[in-house]
Amino acid sequence: MRIFTSPTPKQGAQVSKSRSPHSVVATLLATFMVLAALLAPGSVGRALAAQENPYERGPAPTAQNITEDGPFAYATATVPAQSGFAGGAIYYPTDTSQGTFGAVAAVPGFLTPVDDVAWMGPRLASHGFVVFTIEPNSRFEFPSGRAAALKAGLTYLTQSSAVRDRVDPTRLAVAGHSMGGGAALEAALKDPNLKAAVALQPWHTGVNFSTVNVPSMIVGAENDPIASPASHAEPFYEQIPAASEKAYLNLAGVGHEVGGVVTNDTQSSMMLTWLKRYVDNDTRYEPFMCPGPSGSSVLEYRGTCPG
Repeated sequence: MRIFTSPTPKQGAQVSKSRSPHSVVATLLATFMVLAALLAPGSVGRALAAQENPYERGPAPTAQNITEDGPFAYATATVPAQSGFAGGAIYYPTDTSQGTFGAVAAVPGFLTPVDDVAWMGPRLASHGFVVFTIEPNSRFEFPSGRAAALKAGLTYLTQSSAVRDRVDPTRLAVAGHSMGGGAALEAALKDPNLKAAVALQPWHTGVNFSTVNVPSMIVGAENDPIASPASHAEPFYEQIPAASEKAYLNLAGVGHEVGGVVTNDTQSSMMLTWLKRYVDNDTRYEPFMCPGPSGSSVLEYRGTCPG
């Protein structure tokens, strides 16, 4: 913390004596009150944080609160079918005092309803994101079609939705599970302006991600027979250039369905951490990325560190 003070008069300099004792006392009292307000618990940190990072939302992260819903109350808006996708739901913070929020569009996997990624809505919105869970035009859509739905959904969210004034259109991210995870990576491949991508147990074929420069987190599951990490998540991670920000998390003892639940604390907390760091530019989350998660729930974690 830096405290600025008025310069001390140099020796021999003339100092005005025209001010009355009452005015001096009043000035000192006013100065004391300002300093007291500034030094109130948390106020300095909040003021400096707001000045240094206008996108920071919510309290400092802890190992506990990144596994839980956050402090923001949120509401939900149902979206009917639009051009490019078959509808969905928008979860958004109701607080309008902190300006706009970053946004995340998410799609489910092959044959699964949008409810498969519905857990992302409350969890992320309560931490200060606008979240759009999207139903593709068909549940039979392959990753490329789902990537197109993500793009159409973000366009709708930022330009036509009822909550567009709450969204910062320069801070957008994508996410998905299974083929939806593959779609998130393809969306990152096609749109380098995205701030982040999170792919949970991603499935894709015939696409190389060697030109992805969007910060991307890929989460595999050890016991996944549908999108095995060895055939999907890990090769996708390896294809992304070393110069790009990326992370690979392999969850121990779980299967493909883990992407459809909020109860895996390692997965949900790392997803939140990734989005906070790269969508909100919130460096307070970096200690949870480097060295990253460990313990019985983690088979492997590796990645770049922000810098």
